Amino acid sequence: MTSPSLLIIGAGFAGLGLALELRRNGFDNFIILERAADLGGVWRDNTYPGAACDVPSPLYSWSFEPKSDWPRRFSEQADIHAYLREVADRYELTRFIRFDTEVTDAEFDENTGRWRVTTADGANLGADLLIPAVGQLSRPAMPNLPGIETFTGAAFHSARWNHEIDLTGKRVACIGTGASAIQYLPRIQPKVAHLTLFQRTAAWVLPKPDTEYTAVHHTLFKHFPPSRLAERFAVWAFFEVMALGLTDIPAIKAPVVALADWHRARQVSDPTLRAKLTPDYAAGCKRALFSNDYFPALTQPNVDVETTPIAAVTPHGIRTADGVEHPVDVIIYGTGFKGAEFLAPMNIYGRGGRKLADIWADSGARAYLGLSVPEFPNLFLMYGPNTNVGSGSIVYMLESQARYIRQVVEHLTDRPGRALAARPDAEQRWDHWLRSRLEDTPWNFCTSWYRDAAGRITNNWPGATVLYRWKTRAFTAGDYVPTQAAARQHATR
Repeated sequence: MTSPSLLIIGAGFAGLGLALELRRNGFDNFIILERAADLGGVWRDNTYPGAACDVPSPLYSWSFEPKSDWPRRFSEQADIHAYLREVADRYELTRFIRFDTEVTDAEFDENTGRWRVTTADGANLGADLLIPAVGQLSRPAMPNLPGIETFTGAAFHSARWNHEIDLTGKRVACIGTGASAIQYLPRIQPKVAHLTLFQRTAAWVLPKPDTEYTAVHHTLFKHFPPSRLAERFAVWAFFEVMALGLTDIPAIKAPVVALADWHRARQVSDPTLRAKLTPDYAAGCKRALFSNDYFPALTQPNVDVETTPIAAVTPHGIRTADGVEHPVDVIIYGTGFKGAEFLAPMNIYGRGGRKLADIWADSGARAYLGLSVPEFPNLFLMYGPNTNVGSGSIVYMLESQARYIRQVVEHLTDRPGRALAARPDAEQRWDHWLRSRLEDTPWNFCTSWYRDAAGRITNNWPGATVLYRWKTRAFTAGDYVPTQAAARQHATR
């Protein structure tokens, strides 16, 4: 019996992970549409100096495709990108990928029970299931600053690093203190003439337990797998405990806060600078960062940390609210991503021509299990609403979602022409449970990209990743409204 066809949008960890799950279970009736000329998602796009993962590679990798020869515990961008390519080649996934193909519109055809997809080059494609796997961190966010377009020097976002700009001897402004900034700032600080870090909020920074893996490590991991599995389990267990500190057991945060305070005090001796670098919001409100060289870089004589708010960008620099003009040659925007704008800029239309973006504009982004939206049959999301992790590896979450969607494919294989959308009452119960879990989390008490414009927490999963694995362990048909396409009903009479 022929399995239903799938269009997967995106060839990063999410899209590739689903394709791998399908291939490993005998399904290959799918196409991956990738807007770029290469696979890799964020690990293709983020090439800034020092770009690396803040989750150790033994856990930030597919459980069924372990790698015994990672160069170091916290792998850098090039090594992660190479891993994605290696696994894709091993499973011959590239022959399923259409590169340079950007999806602009997708509409569910109620007559045929299929999705019709339009791409930027005008092509039209169809499939039984549509699986957006575009992630939450694919569209850079630029700050809304007056005069930003008037700057006459070089300027770029860290996720679109301009390697043609030589920073040597330049006066550089860095705006933003997130996960990217703490990685690239120590790399560029020794090169520049002067660096000004414009900081809106200080980050919670922990020591980074990184290490270079030697030939001994590689041999041990390869020939004695329990050693590799032990490290993976230890990393997973650590992050699970940290996740409980954000939701179920707040007392866990106390030693983490103490460690962060000790780390800051040990590396920053100047009390004035240390005060600037001390967060004034609850730990856990924003993702904790790991670095051993961020604070030391900020203590160097060619670095200033400016905490006065930015008033405007000028043709030759940045003016702060106190009226001081800071002349700079280059501006680097480390201002994160549009994480709350799920699936944008694609237009997705469900039953009755209802546009998903309009529905979410009213209610906030929400989906049953983070996967399925009522009235959008056979649309299943990877890395959807409330499936980001405050602590842990997103790859673990994506594996849970891929396994669930594979079960959906198995279910539909035996029911040709069937389409499934989450029952509204099932989605409502799910959302009520999420809101109750999220109510007392630290994410409710500060401003971050985890929340949309209305203040609703749309990104994060409220708990340990094993809880999500349990919730998605088995597809339950009773949670979905089944429909048979009108054209197929007529054909089978």
